[in-house]
Amino acid sequence: MPDATPDASTAEAPVDETVQLAEQGGQPTDGSLRGPHELELELLALRPALEAVLMVADQPLDHLTLAQAVGHPPVEVQAALSELAAEYDEQGRGFELRHVGGGWRYFTREAFAPAVERFVLDGQQARLTQAALETLAVVAYRQPVSRSRISAIRGVNVDGVVRTLVTRGLLEEAGTDPESGAHLYRTSSYFLERMGLASLAELPDIAPMLPDIEDMEDDLVPPSGSDDATAEVADGLDTDDADSSTPGSSTPDSSSPDATEGEGTS
Repeated sequence: MPDATPDASTAEAPVDETVQLAEQGGQPTDGSLRGPHELELELLALRPALEAVLMVADQPLDHLTLAQAVGHPPVEVQAALSELAAEYDEQGRGFELRHVGGGWRYFTREAFAPAVERFVLDGQQARLTQAALETLAVVAYRQPVSRSRISAIRGVNVDGVVRTLVTRGLLEEAGTDPESGAHLYRTSSYFLERMGLASLAELPDIAPMLPDIEDMEDDLVPPSGSDDATAEVADGLDTDDADSSTPGSSTPDSSSPDATEGEGTS
């Protein structure tokens, strides 16, 4: 009866690729990297790979995200990013690599911004209104803050302006006030990116922008003659005809102030 057992010298058992990869220290012999879907990715040069990824990024990317994309250790990626930024500055390139909003992104160098504006915008640049800028400044320095608080500081209703700033991505919700339950707002990472800031700590000191105390006192002092005018009004009310104050009288006294105007200017 012939022996059914194959000769070890003539038959070789299939080798598990996973086991072979593990025996080789986790790296394929062909110098490629295995992705989660068995895609073979070559180990690319670090700096050109970073430039390629950053070129298509539509938002700042942190060094951890970039390290995952290019397949290099985060420490090496962080050092390479700093080297690239310094190299662009030294060469005076038309673009620069900035660290803003917690990540890295390419920006047009400020000296060449007018050329880009003429090409892209063709003289039509969308700007925030004065009301939007004032509201944005209040939120930046008082955040998180509610719409009612912003309205109290500015003296006008800001519901529409806040909605516009949220739509543009400059503001975002930051929970609710534990006492009133009102929605709170804060500036977004896009705000930091547009302002060229790495964090809110880089906001300029607001004290030098405030008016002098002398100017504020001038605004608070009532205009000359206002006391006399108040006295005249009081005298007029004291000497009103008794008949004009009688309930049901249809003829108001001409010397009394208009109630509607007073309510509108209060």
